[in-house]
Amino acid sequence: MIKSQNKIKIEANSSSMSDLVFLLLIFFMITSTLISPNAVKLLLPESSSKTMAKQNVTVYIDESYNFYVGETAVTTDQLQPAIAAGIESGVDDACVVLRADKTVPVQYVVNVIDAVNEINAASGSKHKVILATSPKK
Repeated sequence: MIKSQNKIKIEANSSSMSDLVFLLLIFFMITSTLISPNAVKLLLPESSSKTMAKQNVTVYIDESYNFYVGETAVTTDQLQPAIAAGIESGVDDACVVLRADKTVPVQYVVNVIDAVNEINAASGSKHKVILATSPKK
């Protein structure tokens, strides 16, 4: 009897698979460093409360007392129209999250609260201002 020397071997070559895994790893490492959850770097005041809310608009006040609605820099006079533009139309109870640096005087925080109160008075809505904090250490 003549035996066949050509046997079919069922096995996968894993050398190209490891290259693919390393390329995917590098891709995800690079793209994850591009994502910035907070556009403006702040030192938030500390608190032990854990109130969570759906945020519609985020207002930042940095250590130089500059206002940002989202990532757009605005002046005190532009604050109310910028917040109103950020709130979706038809929403009567939006949450405006205020992320103020802990060195910012209270008057700047009050300016944001006044702007939201003026929007509420003009439109008859019930928008809220929530002060963002960092957890206590």
